[in-house]
Amino acid sequence: MQKGNIGVTTENIFPIIKKFLYSDHEIFLRELVSNAVDATQKLNTLASIGEFKGELGDLTIHVELGKDTITISDRGIGLTAEEMDKYINQIAFSGANDFLEKYKNDANAIIGHFGLGFYSAFMVAKKVEIITKSHKEGAQAVKWSCDGSPEFTIENVEKADRGSDIILYIDDDCKEFLEESRISGLLTKYCSFLPVPIAFGKKKEWKDGKQVETTEENIINDTTPLWTRKPSELSDEDYKGFYRKLYPMSDDPLFWIHLNVDYPFHLTGILYFPKVKSNVELNKNKIQLYSNQVYVTDSVEGIVPDFLTLLHGVIDSPDIPLNVSRSYLQSDSNVKKISTYITKKVSDRLQSIFKNDRKQFEEKWNDLKIFINYGMLTQEDFYDKAKKFALFTDTDKKYYTYEEYQTLIKDNQTDQNGDTIYLYTNNKEEQYSYIEGAKNHGYNVLLMDGQLDVAMVSMLEQKLEKSRFTRVDSDVIDNLIVKEDTKGETLEAGKQEAISCAFKSQLPKMEKIEFNITTQALGENATPVMITQSEYMRRMKEMANIQSGMSFYGEMPDMFNLILNSDHKLVKKIIEDEETACKAELTPLQNEINSVEKRRDELKEQQKDKKKDEIPTSEKDELNDLDKKWDDLKNKKEAIFTAYAGNNKIVRQLIDLALLQNNMLKGEALNNFVKRSLELI
Repeated sequence: MQKGNIGVTTENIFPIIKKFLYSDHEIFLRELVSNAVDATQKLNTLASIGEFKGELGDLTIHVELGKDTITISDRGIGLTAEEMDKYINQIAFSGANDFLEKYKNDANAIIGHFGLGFYSAFMVAKKVEIITKSHKEGAQAVKWSCDGSPEFTIENVEKADRGSDIILYIDDDCKEFLEESRISGLLTKYCSFLPVPIAFGKKKEWKDGKQVETTEENIINDTTPLWTRKPSELSDEDYKGFYRKLYPMSDDPLFWIHLNVDYPFHLTGILYFPKVKSNVELNKNKIQLYSNQVYVTDSVEGIVPDFLTLLHGVIDSPDIPLNVSRSYLQSDSNVKKISTYITKKVSDRLQSIFKNDRKQFEEKWNDLKIFINYGMLTQEDFYDKAKKFALFTDTDKKYYTYEEYQTLIKDNQTDQNGDTIYLYTNNKEEQYSYIEGAKNHGYNVLLMDGQLDVAMVSMLEQKLEKSRFTRVDSDVIDNLIVKEDTKGETLEAGKQEAISCAFKSQLPKMEKIEFNITTQALGENATPVMITQSEYMRRMKEMANIQSGMSFYGEMPDMFNLILNSDHKLVKKIIEDEETACKAELTPLQNEINSVEKRRDELKEQQKDKKKDEIPTSEKDELNDLDKKWDDLKNKKEAIFTAYAGNNKIVRQLIDLALLQNNMLKGEALNNFVKRSLELI
């Protein structure tokens, strides 16, 4: 029997393994099964080049649970006593303190950097034994044993067959790993696609109302998963079936991309475009990363461009080590090349579908749109490729490339400054009348109701030359695309003040909503009252919802314009009626206001070139009194208009119709509108 100490310069490696790897301790099973696969594949290689001449036989790797043990057995190359000493006992560390400091926050890097795959066993085991026999002719089987101290023993034993059995005596605080369901779950997670069969227990079947074991071995993995096979061998159903295996509860994917590259790096895989639900974040991290068919992670940021983390599927690259760390992903040049390759492959595939089957591409556009828009917003080089196949959809459900749409609207939707105006709606139902108004002018209206369309509008204004996007309800139709300066008739100041005051007084109180009332001559056939919302302010508020740092806009009230059409017969009648009804009260009041204004202007004229201390106190006091009197008279005047409007059901009816048209009439105001409508009928 040989005794000795494991060659480490740290006092004891095992507390380090326990302490720093504890959060990842389930990976011990991946490491040990992967080692067994490596040993098996090495034997296959030796057999293929004629260096091993024995019978390969059954190469299945077995994982077995005992009362307090887990055993992983293979029939691979095995180890001699000398190899055991070299590969298991000599762990080359230098500077224990440097080691701890460098890797204390990155459990995976400890294992990956020092080749400690086998030693991950001590995360869960208080004692580990290796019983191994080399494939070499006449080899002596040996048993290595270590109880979690730097001391080990190696002794000769009897073993009938080549290969290795690794026996883990599970520690008291890790008893969960002796549960069949826990080990089954880990094997499914990490080992589902390993290239050598892995058996865990026996298959079960239902008999007499309960599950019973059969004699057939339970092979938990598919040794030739879809991505390792040639696309020419596979049908659409094969791809869909594999997708259902990966994501059992999902709808069928839209389509997929089979990746296969040998130079300048090795990469295989299948990426699926899933049917997208509305929330971007929910669907991230569905791509599984493998290294030679061993599962590594499903956090693929850094390997896959951010916008493609919305895709589902599998990427397998031996150029990415098993124990991927964040720092590795940020610095490795292969990873950057892989990311660029995947972006190119995805854009080429989308371009190909668009070119070869545009009808199919258009049918799937609503599902594809979120991927493509997200990519265009976050990755400059993807925008340059995607602008050839990204689509606009109009309110008649017609599809156009950016170039096609520009050609369509250029002649009719260019304003007096030479800017092309893209009209859009983000709610076809709520903005129906505005859309119809635009169409009656011969304009086309885009439907932009996706969750990223607010950001897309801002980006496209930067990208498309001399272009501006305007929501169809942001102004009266004649002002959306101003072709020439037109001066419609404006109301004289007194009449404008009277009708504005009347309408303002009858607006229902709404939380965080403010109205600015204006009058415009819009033609006698246009709507009497319209509500519009400033494109700039509305867009800033929408951006505040999706972009941090803009919350200032989110807190501001919604600003709307209530536009009174002074050409419409109903508005004209209200102006005439108001003038007649208020004349008796208003005339003496207006005379008094005029008198106050005249005296106030005189005083201001006298004082305009004087310093503050040169103005007599009597003049200052008089001016203050005049200001107060003017405010008081103004309030009385507004009260007259308010009293008139309160008795005029048509004023309130026109306001409510405009609010109703914009889905802003609710609660008590809506109830009152219904009652008033019945009375008016």
